[in-house]
Amino acid sequence: MPIEGNCNIVNSWNDKVVVITGGTAGIGKSLANAMQQAGAQTVVIARNPDRLEQPDDSSAGSLHALQGDVTDDCSMQQAVDQIIEQFGKIDVWVNNVGKSCRGEAKTTSVEEFRDFIDFNFLSAVRCTNLALPHLIQSQGSLVNIGSLASKTGGFYMGPYPASKFPLAGYSQQLRLELESEQVHVLLVCPGPIAREDSGNRYSTDDLPESARQPGGGVKISRLQPQFLAQKILKALSQRKKELILPKSAKWLFALAQLSPSLADWILKRKSNRS
Repeated sequence: MPIEGNCNIVNSWNDKVVVITGGTAGIGKSLANAMQQAGAQTVVIARNPDRLEQPDDSSAGSLHALQGDVTDDCSMQQAVDQIIEQFGKIDVWVNNVGKSCRGEAKTTSVEEFRDFIDFNFLSAVRCTNLALPHLIQSQGSLVNIGSLASKTGGFYMGPYPASKFPLAGYSQQLRLELESEQVHVLLVCPGPIAREDSGNRYSTDDLPESARQPGGGVKISRLQPQFLAQKILKALSQRKKELILPKSAKWLFALAQLSPSLADWILKRKSNRS
């Protein structure tokens, strides 16, 4: 999908070094492609970098694959060292790795919660700690890919919201702390993403059929990953603090602060629990 906007936005990415964790599928893949098309030197870190498709040779930027495990300190330190050795800097770091599931919080074990918090939140902390000295030097941007579940709970989401909520608090705290360093922090909270395997990703034998659906059956349109990638690029160019899609979700989040009971009632009305 070609980059949207004027030439100044495109040219602003020339010679920028962008690093994306988990960029071989979904949001990360679309964002990596969009960054490359915009002219950035884009590095994708993944456990299996062989899954990365060959870049478009006609694009202004470049696309590189690097092996790394976001749950391992040594692996990520080696990845960052390789990036600095090859490119000399990091302008944008995107914490994109994450996983979801289906279940109920009341039947989720401590071990399952710990696993999800480690993967969905602490992996971002690990990567941020390693990338931050370089982002301070470049006065660059840190992007945390959260979810609508970073702002609200839902039905049949198991430990997922509890593992995504910390990203919102962490991002806000970093924004406050890094303002004097001129480091931009962006939290992205997207709704369900359109996928070829939507509705078939999860085993829900002990839950209603609707639990298989995106968002656990919530009545909300699915976002195209290419569309989301373009919105992220625009938010980065404008150095926005948050990107929430669909925009209508902002009203629910604001309402939840004023009246949790009313917000819960709306969630129930929007959820298909059959």
